[in-house]
Amino acid sequence: MSLKDQLLKAGLIDQKKAKKADVAKHKQLKQKQKNKIETVDEAKVAAAQAQAEKVERDRQLNAERKAEAERKAYAAQIRQLIEMNRQPINSGDIAYSFTDGTLVKRIHVTALQQKQLSNGRLCIIKLDGQYELIPSLVAEKILQRDPTTPVLSNQPTETPDEEDPYADFQVPDDLMW
Repeated sequence: MSLKDQLLKAGLIDQKKAKKADVAKHKQLKQKQKNKIETVDEAKVAAAQAQAEKVERDRQLNAERKAEAERKAYAAQIRQLIEMNRQPINSGDIAYSFTDGTLVKRIHVTALQQKQLSNGRLCIIKLDGQYELIPSLVAEKILQRDPTTPVLSNQPTETPDEEDPYADFQVPDDLMW
């Protein structure tokens, strides 16, 4: 039983209104076939647009979640690299001063560690508020994963400056800052 028959039976519409609705529907169908014009169903368009917006929003959320997961994975890799390759610190009797931002910090290192720090073979990195000594190769791997990680590294000078007027003079061993 069609909706029209149900409405007629309930007395909500009369035969005249039902006939008028049939004629209007028939005219619309003929117009569509004649001009090959598709009538736009606004509800379908709105539903399609809402679906497209939902898909885009879901894609953005997934991209953000993926970026956050990658950031956490890189942080875990950096922590593991530092913990596996750190050198013993505070075991020496030489105070090595360095800058952390605008502050001058000091750690105690051995003579070998001091030489490696000044040659650029060891680097200083901060992990959980503690300063750690790591090899420069490990520091490069860390910087590949996160370039914003603060790493203090001295770049070794390959060739001495030929025009340096003080090149012939030795720096005394007891002169440290």
